[in-house]
Formats: sequence, structure tokens, C-alpha cells
Amino acid sequence: MTTAGRRPHSGRTYAFSLRRLSLCFGLIALVLLAAGTALKAGVRAADDHPVAAVALGLLALAAAVLVRRRRVRVTRTAALGPSAPGDVLTPDAIVPAAPVEELLEVEEPLEVEEPLEVEEPLEEVGFEAMSAEEFEQAVADLCRRDGCRAAEVVGGAGDLGADVLAVTQDGQRLVIQCKRYDAAHKVGSQDLQRFGGTCFAVHDAHIAAVVTTSEFTEPALEYAAQCGILCLDGQALATWASTGSAPWRE
Repeated sequence: MTTAGRRPHSGRTYAFSLRRLSLCFGLIALVLLAAGTALKAGVRAADDHPVAAVALGLLALAAAVLVRRRRVRVTRTAALGPSAPGDVLTPDAIVPAAPVEELLEVEEPLEVEEPLEVEEPLEEVGFEAMSAEEFEQAVADLCRRDGCRAAEVVGGAGDLGADVLAVTQDGQRLVIQCKRYDAAHKVGSQDLQRFGGTCFAVHDAHIAAVVTTSEFTEPALEYAAQCGILCLDGQALATWASTGSAPWRE
């Protein structure tokens, strides 16, 4: 077992010498005196010959820069280590680059997503064949297609006449009542009166509309015109679905 020990003392001692100390201080004083004298002479020479003084100063600065660069170069060479004069770079010492195939190699194949199934266009949908719930959802889809935000179906018990609520692109609140009737069943004035009593007062509608697969009676259209309610019959609904022009923009 090896244990650490103290470094042995060499036994060499240095005696204090007053003579050497005095000689050292004397040399320092001579150097300072010489530097002061040279500086004083330089100042006088600069006063007498300023151009020559500036030239000498620039020459001294250039010499200092060259010496500094040489020291840096020597330091870098020493850090890199000496190189033998006969060293030659052999092919065995060259590390070959990785093949392009390895660089472009993909560990796992990229998954290609299958195209989404496109639903049947709204203009080709038979609204008359839908149920009441499907018809309300189709109207909400039309609103979303034409840029409405937060278009949702709210129809049901206690809906107070609102089946679809949406917000148009310009921030107006849209309230729609959907009437999926057959051709023989027209939307009458009583239907419009019930909707007109809630669409503005209860639902705070900016735009109120009634959309049907059938037609409106003349009294119903008159009441709607008085109250500012938009009426879309089956033909207008088909035009809306096919052209994509939102009826509330007209």
C-alpha cells in the first residue's frame, strides 16, 4: 500500500545579503533616472520637432505591434505542438465521409394520410328528405360555410323559436328558425308572429330569418316585412345552397 508523504527537503538555504539588496536598489534607481531623463529629453524634442516626435512614436508603436504578433504566433505554434518535418498525410489517415445514402436514410417510412372523405355537397342534398333535426344541422352548416362563427343548433323543447344561432363575419347575431314542411304545408302568419315575438326581444337578434323547404303565405310575408324578418322559401334555400351567397348580405 502506497501512502503520500512529504517532499524531502533539499537542504539548500539562501543567506541574506545586504550587498546584493543595495546593488538591486541601485540598479532600479539608475533605470528610473535614465527613463526620466529620456522622457524629459523626448518632451523637449517633441516641442522642438513635433513631426519627428510623432514619426518616432508611430514607429515605436508599429514595432510593439510586430513584437506582439510574433509572440502570439509563437504561442499558438507551441500550443499546437511540433510537427515532424517528414510527416505526410497518408490516405489511411483520412476519415472518409459518410455516404449520401446513409445521410438521407430514414429510419421509419413516412406515413401518408389517406384523403378525407368529402361529404356530399350541400347543393345536392335533398332538404325535403331530411328529418327536422337534419334540416337544422344543414342550415347551420350553410352558415358556417358562408363565414359565420359559432354556428350551432339550439332547436328543441323550450327553444323559444330559435333553431340555429350564429355570428356573421361582421359580428352580427343571426337567429334562424327552420321549418321543414312539405310543399302542401305553407308557413303561415301565426308561425311568423310567434317567432317575431322572441327573435329580437329574447334572442337579441341583429338578423332574424325563417328558412323553410316549403313556401310562405301572403300574410306571413307581410308580417315579416313589417318586422324586418328575412324569409327563405324552398327555392331561395336551393339558391343559397348552390351559389354560396349568404342571403343576409343581399
